[in-house]
Amino acid sequence: MQFKENSPPRSYKTGLDKKVVIKDCGRLMLEPDEQVTFLTDSGCEYDVTRKDWGFYATPSLNVRLERFHLRAVLVRNASDRYFVMLVEKGKERLFDSYIRSEALTIVCWVDSLENLQRIEAKLSES
Repeated sequence: MQFKENSPPRSYKTGLDKKVVIKDCGRLMLEPDEQVTFLTDSGCEYDVTRKDWGFYATPSLNVRLERFHLRAVLVRNASDRYFVMLVEKGKERLFDSYIRSEALTIVCWVDSLENLQRIEAKLSES
């Protein structure tokens, strides 16, 4: 693993009204079969694992993310760009406010076995 810190972090504005300031803190390069874990103050964990073919972008959607108190959701913006977001359990109201303020649409929650099986069934019908 190699980490190159941006000091100071590069800042840029984003969001519907360009009111959100993001700080780009650096770049992390993983070798195949290396993993990093991101942590929150509340104890949530989020793993990213590099493989020789790409990345596991999330832990298992319906087991490990749930254990880490995160909920995966597929979201679309007004420009038809799609994002997978992870919402901390208990912070759904904050997420709903963010969705409204950014004019985003929730396509589907992908955080439970039931929802994932429903998506799989729909895809196999087509």
